[in-house]
Amino acid sequence: MNRRNRDAANRFAERRRREDEAPRLLAEAKNLASLKLELEERRSGVVSAEVSHIRRVVVEHAPALFEVPCSDPSCHDGGHDLTRPIMAELRAGATRFEGEDVCYGQVGNVPCERLLRYVGIATYK
Repeated sequence: MNRRNRDAANRFAERRRREDEAPRLLAEAKNLASLKLELEERRSGVVSAEVSHIRRVVVEHAPALFEVPCSDPSCHDGGHDLTRPIMAELRAGATRFEGEDVCYGQVGNVPCERLLRYVGIATYK
């Protein structure tokens, strides 16, 4: 296995460990019925999204952990940890919320600073 594949496997294993150790989403937001996250990521200073997708969360099994890896393959040790702001909105019973987060990784010797914009749409029992 080459170094790049080994690094990716280690990152995946670490993320899986964090997910396994995190409290379950339903334990933290007891009345949550569904959650959809619309994600758009772009380089700092670029107007249109370069990467976008919708993540439908399986509420019954999901961890209360919302980490999104950086989409730049050159970024090292980066990503977006949205756990705190998303959980605050879910605990407050918000049905729609949005926010932004800047990647904390490095591309070469400069900060990555890719911008992730998210919109959450939740329903409750």
